[in-house]
Parts: sequence; structure tokens; C-alpha cells
Amino acid sequence: MTLVEAIQFLDESIPDKHKGLPDEVFYFISRATPLVNVDLLVQDKFGRTLLSWRDDEYCGKGWHIPGGIVRYREALTDRLQKTALSELGTEVAFNSTPLHIGEYIISEHNNRGHFISFLYRCAVPDSYIPQNDNIFPQTPGFLQWHNKCPSDLLEVQNAYRQFIEDALKQ
Repeated sequence: MTLVEAIQFLDESIPDKHKGLPDEVFYFISRATPLVNVDLLVQDKFGRTLLSWRDDEYCGKGWHIPGGIVRYREALTDRLQKTALSELGTEVAFNSTPLHIGEYIISEHNNRGHFISFLYRCAVPDSYIPQNDNIFPQTPGFLQWHNKCPSDLLEVQNAYRQFIEDALKQ
């Protein structure tokens, strides 16, 4: 099989690229090009930051800012709202200008080792309560408001530490 035939086979095997890719294809792409993602800095009127627990082979265990990888032909702000619905269970209000744009290269990762990240300041409704119905602390996806930047913030999110701390000073 030639490279052109292999690409054609892959192209025909993924009927709707807008919904995401099979893991094997996604990881291949992440070895060949940077991934673009949005991160949601969700803070309330008290300066607390909403973080989610993560436990995976790429980032490890710890707190992280909710985020999602942009799909093909998807606007950043569309991915932002889809991520909010998926991870938080609600839509968010947000400033359409990113608060921060960063490039992150994780040299020890073969898969998922290069990101271009857009951080957006977001707000949930005042009545929002994290829906942790069937999960407990230190379960992936568990949501919690934080009064300070936790010591176990994932290392890959250290660039956001100052944004979390700054909200508490306001």
C-alpha cells in the first residue's frame, strides 16, 4: 500500500471528522503536528477557580483547568461551549478574546506532546453547583471550587498558576 492509498483509506474510514477521531488516528496526528485546544478559566465572584481532577497516562494525577481539543473546522468558541457542556454540565459566559495563548512542548511525550492553547476567562451562572453525582474526589472529572491554587495542579498547567492566584487578589 502506498502512502497515498493509506491516507485515502484513513480518510474513507472516518465518516465524520467533526465529531472527533478514533484514538489511533488522533495519537498519530498528535505525533505529527501540534494540537490546538481551549482551556476554560472558570472563576466565581469570590475569586474561586473551578478545577477538575484528572488521572491519565499523559498528564498524571492532579487538578486541571477544564479544556478541550478543537475539532476540524470548529471555531475555538464553539469548542469552548462544547467543553463547558461536556465537562461542567452548563454553558459559560466568556470574553471572546483569549486571556492567554501559550505553546507547550512536552519533550518526554511521544503522543500529545505539543499544544497551542487558548485560555479563556469564563463564568458560570451564580446558581451553578458542580454536578458530581456519581463520582468522588480524586475520580477523573470530579469538579471542585478552589480558594487557592492547589499544590497538586498538574505540571502541564503550571503556566496557568498565576491566573488562578491573581483572581484571589481582586
